[in-house]
Amino acid sequence: MMAACAGGRARSFAVGDLGQILMAGGWAMAPILICSAVALAIVLERSWTLRRSYVLPPGLAQEVREWARSDQLDPAHLEKLATGSPLGELLAAALAVRHHSRELIKERIEDTGRHVVHRMERYLNTLGTIALIGPLLGLFGTVIGLIRMFMQVMVGGMADPTKMAGGIGEALICTAAGLTVAIPAYVLHRYFRSKVAGYVVDMEKQATLLLDDLTLSAPGTAPRARRTSLATGDKASV
Repeated sequence: MMAACAGGRARSFAVGDLGQILMAGGWAMAPILICSAVALAIVLERSWTLRRSYVLPPGLAQEVREWARSDQLDPAHLEKLATGSPLGELLAAALAVRHHSRELIKERIEDTGRHVVHRMERYLNTLGTIALIGPLLGLFGTVIGLIRMFMQVMVGGMADPTKMAGGIGEALICTAAGLTVAIPAYVLHRYFRSKVAGYVVDMEKQATLLLDDLTLSAPGTAPRARRTSLATGDKASV
């Protein structure tokens, strides 16, 4: 019981110390805390949205190519495919114009791909901005703390070192808080960017395979038809 009470007091003391540290940072801590909350929300949302099982469902591309070969596709099926995942949306865009030329199908894939990539990169610019301005906000708080310290020195002189210590402490707390927010934000921003880039490469590969299935099979049937007609003409001439 005594150990539990001691642990509870230690936790409450740590929470109280953290609150005092944040309060000692002054009003310049407010934008840093807001940035940290926004960055945390973006990281959680992007971690859920950019799951590989959602962006690139296993086996979906192979299944879609089999559907295309058997021509068992209807508008309702394509709509369900487009709303299921980013990869499904890209493949559904190609299947919607599967009876047109290769150039038109490729153009539709590229147009849809730009929209899909834009949605996968949503909020990443905001996360990068937080990573950029975090140290600047910390520096701003540092400058405010130093200005306050020198103003107190000008008014009261060097007789009260605690006032100087308070200004220096405010400056250092803001700097540390800004870096604490900026460093993880920058690392996670680069991580999500690289993750999206990897997804784009995989989606391009699957879209190219589907494009080949939709277009390269047509030239294979035309020569067979011509050979048949030529054979028939030869028989007729004989």
